Amino acid sequence: MTEKSLLSPFQKFVKIESFSGLLLLAATVLALVWSNSPFADSYTALWDYKVGITTEAFELNKPLILWINDGLMAIFFFLIGLEIKREFLIGELNSPKKIGFPLVGAFGGMVIPVLCFFLINNNPETLKGWGIPMATDIAFSLAILTALGKRIPLSLKVFLTAFAIVDDLGAVLVIAIFYSSSIKFTLLGVALLLLVFLYLLSHKGIYSKFFTISLGIVIWILFLKSGIHPTLAGVLLAFSVPIRQKINTQEFINTLVSITDNIKQASILNKPILSKEQIQQIDDLEDWTYKYQSPLQQIEHNLHDWVAYFIIPVFAFANAGVIINSSAPLEFNLVTAIVVSLVLGKSIGITLFVVLAQKIKLINIPNDISIWHIIGVSFLAGIGFTMSIFIAGLAFVGNPINIDSAKIGILIGSLISAIIGFLILKFKK
Repeated sequence: MTEKSLLSPFQKFVKIESFSGLLLLAATVLALVWSNSPFADSYTALWDYKVGITTEAFELNKPLILWINDGLMAIFFFLIGLEIKREFLIGELNSPKKIGFPLVGAFGGMVIPVLCFFLINNNPETLKGWGIPMATDIAFSLAILTALGKRIPLSLKVFLTAFAIVDDLGAVLVIAIFYSSSIKFTLLGVALLLLVFLYLLSHKGIYSKFFTISLGIVIWILFLKSGIHPTLAGVLLAFSVPIRQKINTQEFINTLVSITDNIKQASILNKPILSKEQIQQIDDLEDWTYKYQSPLQQIEHNLHDWVAYFIIPVFAFANAGVIINSSAPLEFNLVTAIVVSLVLGKSIGITLFVVLAQKIKLINIPNDISIWHIIGVSFLAGIGFTMSIFIAGLAFVGNPINIDSAKIGILIGSLISAIIGFLILKFKK
C-alpha cells in the first residue's frame, strides 16, 4: 500500500473540515446580520419557539434553540466520541510516542487559558465561564491551514487534528464535572446501567445499529432528565460501538470470489432484471459487506458529512446571533478575559509546553515542523468558536447579558487568533 493511499482518508477529513469551516463562517455572518437587522425580533422568536410533546405522565417540550444545543449537539458529541475511541485504539493517540506531542500541546492549551481567565476576570459572577477559552474549533482552524496550501506540512495538520481531539476530550470532562445541574442519581443510574449493557454486548461481539440508536434515545432522555448535560450521552454511547470487523479481509476476499463465480454461473435473463439466483448472491454480498465493515468506521463515515455540513452550521446560525451596538449592556471584563485567554493564553500555553517538553526530551517533534509552525498553530488553536459558545451557554444559562458578552469575546478572540496564526504561517518558515 502506498503512502498516498494511507494518507487519503485523513486528507479527505481535512477537506471536509475545511469546507465546514466556510459554512460555519457563512452561518455566523448570517446570524450576526439577522440579529442586528430591523428583523432581530424574528431571529429571537424563531429559536424561542417551543417544540415537543406534553402528556400527563411525560413532558419533553423545549425551545428550538435547546433542541439544537441538547439534541443535535448530542450527535456532534457522539461523533467526537467515535473519533476519540478510534484515535486511542488505532490512530494518532494509540501509543505514548504518538500521543506525547499533541497531549502536551493540548494540556498547555487548556491550563494556561484558564489561568489567564482567572487572573484577568475580577467579577465573581462571571468566573464560572472559565471553561470557555479551553476549546479549539477544528473546522475553522483546519480551514485556515488548508487555505495556506503546500507551505503547511501534513504532519502539522495531523498534530492540529490530534490536539483538537484531546482538547475535545478535556472539554467533555469539564462539561460533565462542572457544567451539569443538580443530579437525579436514580435516572442517571438507569442510564449508566443501559450503557453498561451496551458495552457488554459490544464486548461479546453483539451489535445492532438500530438497537443501539433506539436505546441511545432512551439514554439521552434519561441524561436530560437527570441533570447531566445530555450531549455527554452521545460521547458515552459512542464507546459502545465496536471498531472490529466481524470477518477478516482474507475471508471477505474468498467469499467475494465465490459470489462472483456464482453470479456468472447463475441464470441470466435477457431483461433489465436479475434472476433469482443472482438476487440471492447480491443479498449474500450485501450481508458479507456489512460484516466486513467496521461498525465504528461506517457510522463515523456516514455521520461526518451530516455533522460538518448541517449540524455545526445550524448550531452556529442559532447561537452566533448577538446584538452588536454601543448601547447594548455588556460585561466588558468578561469580554476582555475571554479575548486575552483565547489569543495569548492559547498561544503561550501550547508553545511553552511543547518547547519545554522537547527540551527535556519528553516528546519528539517531526522534522518538517518548525518552531514557527508551532507558534502559528498555537494561535489558530485560539479559534474556540463552536465548543466555546456551547460552554458559554451552559455557564451563563438564564443570563443573556453574560451570554452575549461571552459570545462577543469568543468572536473577537477567535478572529484575532485566526488572523495572527494565518500571518505567521504564511510569512514565516
